[in-house]
Amino acid sequence: MCGIAGFIAKDKQTIDPEILDRLRNALGHRGPDGDGRYVKGPVGFIQTRLAIIDLDTGDQPLFHENGSALIANGEMYNYVELRQNLCEAGFKTRSDSETALRLYARDGIDGFDQLRGMYAFAIHDVVENQVVLCRDPFGIKQLYYVETPEFFAFASEAQALVAAGLVGRTVREDARAELLQVQFTTGSDMILDGIKRLLPGETLVLKNGRVVERRRRQVLGDKGVVGARLDGALTQWDRVFEESVRLHQRSDVDYAMFLSGGVDSASLLGMMHRLNERPVTAYTAAFEASSVHDERELAREVAKACNADHVEVMFSERDFWTLLPEVAAKMDDPVADYAILPTYKLAAEAARDFKVVLSGEGGDELFGGYGRYRSVMRPLLLGGRVMRSKGTFDKIDVLHPKVLEGWRDGIAASESRENRGKRSRLAVAQAVDCSDWLPNDLLIKLDRMLMAHGLEGRTPFLDPMVADFAYHLPDRLKVRKGVGKFLLRSWLERCLPMAQPFAKKRGFTVPVGEWIAGQGKRLGPLVAHQAGILEIADPVRVEKLFTTPGKKESAACWHLLFYALWHQTNILGQAPADDVFDTLASWPA
Repeated sequence: MCGIAGFIAKDKQTIDPEILDRLRNALGHRGPDGDGRYVKGPVGFIQTRLAIIDLDTGDQPLFHENGSALIANGEMYNYVELRQNLCEAGFKTRSDSETALRLYARDGIDGFDQLRGMYAFAIHDVVENQVVLCRDPFGIKQLYYVETPEFFAFASEAQALVAAGLVGRTVREDARAELLQVQFTTGSDMILDGIKRLLPGETLVLKNGRVVERRRRQVLGDKGVVGARLDGALTQWDRVFEESVRLHQRSDVDYAMFLSGGVDSASLLGMMHRLNERPVTAYTAAFEASSVHDERELAREVAKACNADHVEVMFSERDFWTLLPEVAAKMDDPVADYAILPTYKLAAEAARDFKVVLSGEGGDELFGGYGRYRSVMRPLLLGGRVMRSKGTFDKIDVLHPKVLEGWRDGIAASESRENRGKRSRLAVAQAVDCSDWLPNDLLIKLDRMLMAHGLEGRTPFLDPMVADFAYHLPDRLKVRKGVGKFLLRSWLERCLPMAQPFAKKRGFTVPVGEWIAGQGKRLGPLVAHQAGILEIADPVRVEKLFTTPGKKESAACWHLLFYALWHQTNILGQAPADDVFDTLASWPA
């Protein structure tokens, strides 16, 4: 896990070394263990390293004997098997990243399909005089780029491109509408105008700084379901899951995991317990409020059954007010998901003793866990509905006219694109979530909140072999009698019954609404008169909203609060103050 960035001058222009310096400085938090630099002609790369595998010889850039160079962020978990397949000829390090360089030298960009991992990397191919960028198929690791007539530049975080002076701080209105309505943004164009995301599974080939080829690797096929009986599927899942967790545990440093009261993390801990001789350390977030369900007791029982070292991390109302400005500042690609807050504090605690944690992202998407999937499966006449057909600000009259125009266009495009082959309604909904919700919400959250503390997050459910198994299960093994993740729950009931996998869960939540309501009179005027909010909303109505009780009103207040703080730090460039109130009160400075 690292930070990477690069600059390619077009038409053989020279590179200003200060640009690479600024990119490196902006990504320093991602790689506290060292940094590397590569400059050859019009191509310059930088990498900041968080050392996980091959601590001694894995510094980057890595070089092929033909002179080509690679920088990478992430992990290629099947590097041991790939090295054997490549006969280990010419390997100069024990780094997992070198396998990508060797695969490319032998098979070109087609070789990247063999990788199992989370990654974003760049190769300067001096033989073909081209640069290749590649991102893993689930989008676990992000890569952003800017293209102008003079240069092409890329970085692990969008804020690095801004900090290097390569792009401005202008908000795209259609992306802002998405953020306000559904808490994340879709597609290749991020919310900062001029910055694009490399899409999940996408590979770009550039010559003279210009894109000459695009290719996309897909891990969710459209071949339809594979027939399976429950007993056989459980046996096969046990084998697939064990292999994925075993690969995701490959590390030259110690690792831990994040444990909630849910099925996914309990399954993960159960498998880690099977594979590890020593106790696994599990971190659980707890909340200091009365309005949310607290699953600490269940997490304790699961941890005890697995002989885990269980660490409970309390997230208080004070944490909410003091950490939120800093968290919003670090979400350069914004996600108004309140889970960013406990994730940030969990990461800070885990980073005291570990460099790697495993977590359960992806289980809901691949096994059909969300309630919205069950709604999609029902015919419209029987109460079914289209996913995300309604937004946070529907029937809340605070925004200026036209602010929300086209907010669902990106989601609709994904629905059209993923509705193909022999996919069922459920499979289409899962594919839509894997296209945008997963990479542009959950995985951005995981990356930014963990890497802010120099901590690597690994997701064993998001593995090509896991996806090939789970996604193609028949619907009856994903959802049965109104219960999602049926197969995964059945497996957990066999392996770890004290996790109560079929008990009704209330889900992971944070009492944001309760905390905001308690400070609504004080908070409303501060939010209402922020520059970012004045552009989009009537301040009088915003103030009133913050004193209006109701679940929907609370969600709208949270989105406005997050956007106000994000806009102030990422668009206006103002540093966070001690807490939410001081940060908001500092505008205008």
